[in-house]
Amino acid sequence: MKKITLLLLLLSLSLNAQIKKQQTKSFGKKIDDVKRSPSGHIKCASVEYEELLRQNNPKRLNDQEFENWLAPLVEKYKNDPTYRSETGGIITIPVVVHVIHNGDAYGSNENIRDEQVESQITVLNQDFRRMAGTPGFGIGVDTQIQFALAKVDPNGNPTNGIDRINLCREDWNAGTNSATLALVNAEIKPQTIWNATDYLNMWSVNFGSLGLLGYAQFPSSSGLAGLNPSGGAANTDGVVSNYGTFGSRSIYPAGNYVGTQYDKGRTMTHEVGHWVGLRHLWGDGDCNSDDYCNDTPNCDGDYYAGANTGGCIAPIQCSGTRQIQNYMDYSDDSCMSIYTQNQKDRMVAVFNNSPRRVSLKTSTKDIAIPLFANDAEIKIENACDAVSTCTNPNGGLPLKVISLYNRGTSTLTTASISYNINGGTTYTNNWSGSLAPNKFIYITLANTAINGTLNASITAVNGATDQRTTNNNASKTFSNTNSTPLDNYTYTSYTFNLIGDPFGAEITWQLTNQSGMTLYSGGPYTNQLNSGTQNLITNQIWNLPANGCYTFTIFDSFGDGMAGSSTGGVSNNDAGSWTIKANSGAVTIASGGGNYGDSESYLFSNNALNSESFDLLNSISLYPNPTNSILNISIPVELNYPANYEIYNNLGQVIKSSNINSSDLQINTSEFTNGIYFIKMNFENNSKTLRFIKN
Repeated sequence: MKKITLLLLLLSLSLNAQIKKQQTKSFGKKIDDVKRSPSGHIKCASVEYEELLRQNNPKRLNDQEFENWLAPLVEKYKNDPTYRSETGGIITIPVVVHVIHNGDAYGSNENIRDEQVESQITVLNQDFRRMAGTPGFGIGVDTQIQFALAKVDPNGNPTNGIDRINLCREDWNAGTNSATLALVNAEIKPQTIWNATDYLNMWSVNFGSLGLLGYAQFPSSSGLAGLNPSGGAANTDGVVSNYGTFGSRSIYPAGNYVGTQYDKGRTMTHEVGHWVGLRHLWGDGDCNSDDYCNDTPNCDGDYYAGANTGGCIAPIQCSGTRQIQNYMDYSDDSCMSIYTQNQKDRMVAVFNNSPRRVSLKTSTKDIAIPLFANDAEIKIENACDAVSTCTNPNGGLPLKVISLYNRGTSTLTTASISYNINGGTTYTNNWSGSLAPNKFIYITLANTAINGTLNASITAVNGATDQRTTNNNASKTFSNTNSTPLDNYTYTSYTFNLIGDPFGAEITWQLTNQSGMTLYSGGPYTNQLNSGTQNLITNQIWNLPANGCYTFTIFDSFGDGMAGSSTGGVSNNDAGSWTIKANSGAVTIASGGGNYGDSESYLFSNNALNSESFDLLNSISLYPNPTNSILNISIPVELNYPANYEIYNNLGQVIKSSNINSSDLQINTSEFTNGIYFIKMNFENNSKTLRFIKN
């Protein structure tokens, strides 16, 4: 059992403290009445989230009821000599981080790498433990609370505490704060959460152009006699952060971060503070509002110390100096370094009395179970239906993807995976590679692009029997009722028109083919801030090979698309637009513009074949991808043979060619250097090109 007695360390603080006036004013506010930082971010929505929970559950304790419960408990522990001792135990909280993504490759966009997740846990420990030699070593206190990624999952199997889930949504911006918070509560948390009595659940998500950095769920009430037992729901309890502010650039520079103000992990330090009962320094009011900590000087409203306000300079407010170094203010990450003694007192009272916080003190999910040398785990990834792609032009279900994890102590070099759909024909995928402990790889299974239940199991690892069978099997049912085929045309010549808004320097675009090769691109362009007019930015002809599939994507570096602006006398009526036309401009293929956020895309094809032949070409698949040895290519038997293939390197040079005589093609890539390659398969009058990676 973990030692659970929490003892406080007395430290003398050179802080400008003053006694605060107790108020009954609610810290709730209109959910969508949120002030943005000078850089356009919503620093924290925990207060607005609390108001949303209260609207959905009128029995939930209001602010003053929560404080009436907490205040005597804080005093009890402050006056307890044992509690105030300078020696004692440390509370370690098991953490699971749910990385919510959209099917991105590992390390791409919101599917952040393990190292970025781990850097966030490091920051939390530096800050909550006031570690010497780190940015968390300010003039505050060691809270004696620390965090560890879980080592045991809810099924009793080994884990690294990082739970990756493809929820098939590009971002979680629902347009407003209230709609976004409600969406995350309804669609992310309940289907991904691990038992909140055993784990602190953290979610890393993509909030898109909303600008929200994070929010937390405040603690539930104690359940003691005479107190309202209603608290926040167990299936939504935890802390949420935008993926671009999760983790620390200082610790793991290669991560996916947004900007440099909030890239050092302090968003989660701030939100976890809310999760254990702390409030914003200004009490979400003015000089007369309270955060119920006497050693945090009163201050007037939110304040953004840092890059956009002239540096980490504390203003004089409410007859005192604002404590901008405190994690519960809105300062830039680089300005923060303090939790105070009274803030620690509140945390301890919550951890000793709030139901799910109490149970976390004795959770052993951060203690490793005995491990085996050879232990692989299999998970089946979600397949996002109703999405038409170049490899899936009819919007049906794609080939299924599994993730293979190494949960053993030895490097995983081979694994045999047996699988079927609805108990039908059983196939085997023999994977080979090199996976260190707790690393994983995505594997696409051939012959699975149909509806039904996919059953998959690991039959062997490293040439022997897997030593743990409880994580070897997985099943998932797939269905698709909303298929929309890819737009298909017979034209080979297209006209692209782009009319920009005044901020042309923010705009770039590209057109790629089914192999990911960029055929046309443009931008950034010149700003037109003072012209009062819009100029035609580009009007060009695209000559595209037949039997191709093409993706047009337009980007905006600021995140508001081509929304226009009132800057320099140019009105919002001057929002930009784009069109793709064919048949000498008589047919509009696609159009867009306005406020599309970070980017928008359009996919289309232009096959000159009959529909059956086009579908056959798009049924060709290759696996595994990436590969380090044998590349398998599955080709429909209905295509005409003999045929031939050519493999090109990234410079367009042919490095290998041969004939294709059957529907099962195997190519040994072991002599190739690591990199990106393209294989072009020629069948009579048509061809298909696919990209693969050698690693």
